[in-house]
Amino acid sequence: MTKLSLSQVLASSDRLNGMLQFPVPPNWMQGRTTYGGFSSALLLAAARNAVDVLPPLRSALINFTAPIGSPPLIETEVLRNGRNVTTINTRASIEGNTAALGTFTFGKAQDSHVAFEHPAKAEIQPEITEHYFPPDLPKLPIAFLENFDVRLIDGARPFAGAERGYVKVWARHNDADMRDRIEGLIAIADLLPPAIFPTLKKPGNNSSMNWIFNVLSEDIHTRDGWWLMEHQLTAGHDGYSSQVMRMWNTDGDLIVDGMQSVIIFV
Repeated sequence: MTKLSLSQVLASSDRLNGMLQFPVPPNWMQGRTTYGGFSSALLLAAARNAVDVLPPLRSALINFTAPIGSPPLIETEVLRNGRNVTTINTRASIEGNTAALGTFTFGKAQDSHVAFEHPAKAEIQPEITEHYFPPDLPKLPIAFLENFDVRLIDGARPFAGAERGYVKVWARHNDADMRDRIEGLIAIADLLPPAIFPTLKKPGNNSSMNWIFNVLSEDIHTRDGWWLMEHQLTAGHDGYSSQVMRMWNTDGDLIVDGMQSVIIFV
């Protein structure tokens, strides 16, 4: 199959028996399944297609239950379409088997005196930050990474035997059409390898089991598409790890606050 940008994928959906189906091009794969952010973006696109007018996305719960190696069929169910909040379930299936589940909550802004911030400290500008992957690297380790520009700020790359599971980067879509879309935000938010990887000394298989995140602003714009991203390992035992994942815009405003469980076969 021909390589496609995410905007091309989203524009190429088919409707079959009331369900949406999107292509799964090779440049969005990681091993035998699609990249989790890509799968989540497809679920979100299907949810947004289920209701004509929706308020902004506020939170999501994603479960990755099986590999998505071919185009899934995505069905949607509107759990509630209320005055302030709408909640939509999505299910991606392949040959009748569930491959991913997503529950998305959309909500109108509320009048409130409550305002707490978690700003990011100032960082060196992304354009002059070192590349996460050396420019002379003959081939990226995973296919889907070719869709992003990633710059390393702090922490270690995978399999460095580091003392802490932590990494901070600047990242943006190479596809400029996805830099100001909510599907693009979700597609990039799961970009980095598991936060436990910097502590390992050799590669090993892994699989994200779930992803829970909140979107803290209706304004998902950032300068030239750059997002400040931080992944931090919380704990890891018995082959499972828990990590916190955050994203700020170039003004230092926290936009996405998330958490993920990853199974590690090491």
